[in-house]
Amino acid sequence: METLQYILDIDPNAREKVFKKGHVLQREGDINVSAFYVKKGLLRSYIIDSKGKEHIFIFAPEGWIIADVESIEFNKPVELFIDCLEDSEVVIFDKDCFFQTSLSKEAVHKNTQLLYKRLGVLQRRVLMLMSAPAIDRYTYFLKTYPELPNRIPQHMIATYLGITPQALSTIRKKMATVP
Repeated sequence: METLQYILDIDPNAREKVFKKGHVLQREGDINVSAFYVKKGLLRSYIIDSKGKEHIFIFAPEGWIIADVESIEFNKPVELFIDCLEDSEVVIFDKDCFFQTSLSKEAVHKNTQLLYKRLGVLQRRVLMLMSAPAIDRYTYFLKTYPELPNRIPQHMIATYLGITPQALSTIRKKMATVP
C-alpha cells in the first residue's frame, strides 16, 4: 500500500529538515509553494491582524500536513505564518507532489479521505466559532487534538478557541469538577 512516504519519495524536491522551537518556516508575504509534513514535533499556522494580535488557524502535530493552501493553489504570497512550537523534523515538499499521476487508485482514495477528514475538522471549527459556546469549542479541540493540551501553552489554546486565557482557565476548572 502506498503511503505519504511514497508520495514524498516521488517528489524530487522533497527534503527533510530539522528546525528548532521558535523557528518560522514561512512569514506573511513570502512567495511559497511548499507544504510541510510533520515527522516529529509540532507546528502551528496563524495570522497577525492589523492590531498585532495573533489568530491561530491550525496546529499540526506528527503526521499532519500544514500549508497555506490559498497561496499554493493560486500562486499568491502567503498569508499564514507557520512556526515550530517544538523542535521539529519536517519534510518540505512541492504542491505538484499532490498531482502525481503514478499513484494507485487506492493511494488516491486514501489521500482523498485524509483531505476530507482535515476539511471536516476545519469546517466544524468554523461553524463552532460562529455559533458554539466556548466550552463546546474546547471539548472539540480536545477531541481533535487529544495529545496537545500538555504540549501547547494555554494562551495559544485560548487564541485558537477565540477566548481569553482567563475564560479557558474557568472552563478547565468547570470540566475538572464535573464527575
